[in-house]
Amino acid sequence: MVDTTVRALGRGSGDTRMKRVAAAFITLMSAAWPATGWTQAWPTKPVRIVNTFAPGGAADFLARTVADGMASAFGQPFVVETRAGAAGQIGIQAVISTPPDGYNFVLTNITMLVFAPITNPKLGYNPHRDLTNIAYIGGSPIVLSVNPRSGIKTLDDFIARGKGDKPLTYSSSGVGSNGHLFAESLAHRFNIKVEHVPYKGAAQGLMDLVGGHIAFAAQSLTSSAGQIRGGTLHPVIQTAAKRMLDFPDVPSFAELGYPEFTSTTWFSLSGPAGLPNDIVQKVNREIANTLAKPQMRARMQEEGMVTDALTPQEFMALIERETKFWRPVIEKAGLVDK
Repeated sequence: MVDTTVRALGRGSGDTRMKRVAAAFITLMSAAWPATGWTQAWPTKPVRIVNTFAPGGAADFLARTVADGMASAFGQPFVVETRAGAAGQIGIQAVISTPPDGYNFVLTNITMLVFAPITNPKLGYNPHRDLTNIAYIGGSPIVLSVNPRSGIKTLDDFIARGKGDKPLTYSSSGVGSNGHLFAESLAHRFNIKVEHVPYKGAAQGLMDLVGGHIAFAAQSLTSSAGQIRGGTLHPVIQTAAKRMLDFPDVPSFAELGYPEFTSTTWFSLSGPAGLPNDIVQKVNREIANTLAKPQMRARMQEEGMVTDALTPQEFMALIERETKFWRPVIEKAGLVDK
């Protein structure tokens, strides 16, 4: 086909003829080459995934699982680099300043993409403008747990206790965390009195609950699973869409008629703004493939986590829904910085 076209253009001066030949060749190759052809060879060198959380936790486990899965799929190392601190801003800034070439990604979560942009109008990044949000990885529901000696067994028991004279003190992983906002929305919905006791992490707050120093905890199921299995905490209810396979005795809000409390402390993968769509689709697809493996699903269940294969568009819709739900909760709790 190229030879026939060249001969047809072969009349005229030598320079003109060569220009026409070159133009015809470029046109033909452009038609034959897919629109995404320039990035089809990706990746050709190691890829960095920035973990914005401390090593050893659920986030670190997810980052390394995703890295291993993509390294196996794409034949290049995917290296996890920890840059924790400042509620994820350090790690995010390290990635949004890089070229959108598919060699720098960052582990994000609901706090970075939903809560922080609402609570801090002067945040150093805009999750919609400065990031390409690629894939939902998975998350852990919040579980409302109490000391087994409290006498609280059900949600109705909890609500009745919360309508007493004294506010119910509770722990979360910190001001503005998913657990904090969940407890405040619970208090508003059922008109109960609560008092937040923020901790720098889940462990100390759960220890104080076991010791009887606070009334309840609003922590992720991942953080609470050990004490629940050991019988030192009683799980009243949790925020997954349905009962968790490894915790079948813990009801969900949805099954009791409160679907608005369906939520998880989810994690995700993002990259710098302007990331080519074919790279976005490839990464999204391989993350879904990794999470669909039976051994991975079993490990996630054991960790008290749920996952779902969302397309990039579905993931963006989730971010929008979460933002719409949590904005009034955050504003009513007075957590928006002035």
